[in-house]
Amino acid sequence: MKNAQLIGLSRQIALARQMDVVANNMANINTTGFKAEESLFEEYVGPVARDQDFMGKDQPLSYVQDWATMHDLSAGDMVQTGNPLDVAINGAGFFAVQTAGGDRWTKAGAFQINAGGTLVDLSGNPVLGDGGPIQFGPEETDVNISEDGAVSSSAGAKGRLRIVEFANPQAIKHEGGNLFSGGAPIAPNDSRVMQGFIEKSNVSGVSSMAEMIKVQRAYESAAALSQRQDDMRRSAIQRLGDPNA
Repeated sequence: MKNAQLIGLSRQIALARQMDVVANNMANINTTGFKAEESLFEEYVGPVARDQDFMGKDQPLSYVQDWATMHDLSAGDMVQTGNPLDVAINGAGFFAVQTAGGDRWTKAGAFQINAGGTLVDLSGNPVLGDGGPIQFGPEETDVNISEDGAVSSSAGAKGRLRIVEFANPQAIKHEGGNLFSGGAPIAPNDSRVMQGFIEKSNVSGVSSMAEMIKVQRAYESAAALSQRQDDMRRSAIQRLGDPNA
């Protein structure tokens, strides 16, 4: 009976983690460049006792293990805005931005120019070019960004956006919102920059809502099973302690 409760508890813990992931996806359904996440679980067979005095073999116990969280890096919808500072990447590439914690990667290309003339993302992080942050003068106009990321304005060439790809995209770590860190960035191979577009979140509201309902029902079912196990134990203790039983 105790083993059944432990197995049920492992399932509840895994479902709670899965609900956190689904809820975070739902919360970022309108976040530009956000990439959904998916939970992966595996069977964990618990170790069994070994002793020559046992008459029979121990029965292995299977628990639920929260193994990993994977990124869904499929493309979101490309929305045309007409804003010259909005850019999207058609392909597997990421923009590079500079943060207090180091370089980070993002699909969110809704950029702007701050008071100091630096091209930044919506969080104020400088957008990196091949030679560092891209700067503009106060009188510059006609910003143009070509398919290969080359940036120019009325003052001429300003540099090239740093676009990175990853041989193993699952190695990068999601830092919340639309930023990623880590991984081993490599030169882009099939990424094309689209000026005047932004990439929306790839979260499907309908699918996520259906997943949330399914996870909630599974959690309630596991909780009900655990309650029944408690009732059985309570009943057994009461009967064993009753001298008239």
